[in-house]
Amino acid sequence: MKPAIVLTIAGSDCSGGAGVQADLKTIAAHGCYGTSVITSLTAQNTRGVAAIQTPPALFLQAQLKAVLTDFPPDAVKIGMLWHKASVKVVAQALQGLHCPIVLDPVMAATSGAALAGNGAAQATQALLFPLATLVTPNIPEAEALTGMRIITEADTETAARAMGCPVLIKGAHRRLRRGPAGTGAATNNAEEEGCNDLLFDGKTMLWLRGERLPVGETHGTGCTLSSAIACRLALGHSLPESARLSKSWLTWLLNEKPDFGVPNGPLLHR
Repeated sequence: MKPAIVLTIAGSDCSGGAGVQADLKTIAAHGCYGTSVITSLTAQNTRGVAAIQTPPALFLQAQLKAVLTDFPPDAVKIGMLWHKASVKVVAQALQGLHCPIVLDPVMAATSGAALAGNGAAQATQALLFPLATLVTPNIPEAEALTGMRIITEADTETAARAMGCPVLIKGAHRRLRRGPAGTGAATNNAEEEGCNDLLFDGKTMLWLRGERLPVGETHGTGCTLSSAIACRLALGHSLPESARLSKSWLTWLLNEKPDFGVPNGPLLHR
């Protein structure tokens, strides 16, 4: 039986914990066939990013043409796009593609290193958001994209509406307060104890609630989650079900996290 094809368009992580390497491991773990287009080469490990090299736009275009003409994807995951020129090439190649597209708007590594160059984030928002089935920012990325401060769950919902596309705002970076939007005020000074993500499909708000695990910072969780959602969509699951199942799988991986990498250890994708 022919497996679903999932294309990852992302940067390479030579340490194997994030980027294309994490995407392909995730795709294989879901029983899909992974193809890849490399947008950047990074010299990085769990400690940080030492250097970044970006292939010329024409070579990126050639990679996309080679893959898309021979391996029509059932879903696409987009990750790191360092240059505005890369964003334009990817957007042009994906025009008219009739399959789910999951966009992880990567702006910084877990170590804090910038992973989007000047103008790339704005170009991504203008050219790729309209093509996306789902965009998966974490809270700092959602704040950067909307210009809003996210403190409460109501703030998260306001930011989701402002994104202008279906979005999954990942809550691992902050314990959100229960209070009105835009104030930072809390009801009974209470904070959500779990790790809660908000899925907004353009009509309905759905909170995906889960436990907050004592595992510290982890390398490649955003790449892994977005790739898992792309796989689930390629396999025919609905968007809410894809997000729910992928979050559950990621939680299991975090519980099984191997003991290597300092300070931001990777996952063992299986």
